Amino acid sequence: MLIEYIHAALEKAKYEIIDDDEPYYGEVPELNGVWATGNTLEECRKNLEETIDEWIVFRLRKGLTLPPIGDHIIKEPGEVAIA
Repeated sequence: MLIEYIHAALEKAKYEIIDDDEPYYGEVPELNGVWATGNTLEECRKNLEETIDEWIVFRLRKGLTLPPIGDHIIKEPGEVAIA
């Protein structure tokens, strides 16, 4: 299921405080280009979750593969395997 993939990606997320209007920054190193910011850590996490969701939809619509996140692998659109 996609939600399991998203949650697994969030578990891999790295967060830091940066000098910006939205000082909380988060990224998922395993997902190239997936990052978000927020005024609080919780807002950053929520924004990162939305970014991951949009990133998945974009890649699947373009026929691109998704990298495995831990044991979570999406083999085809809508199909998730847990190894």
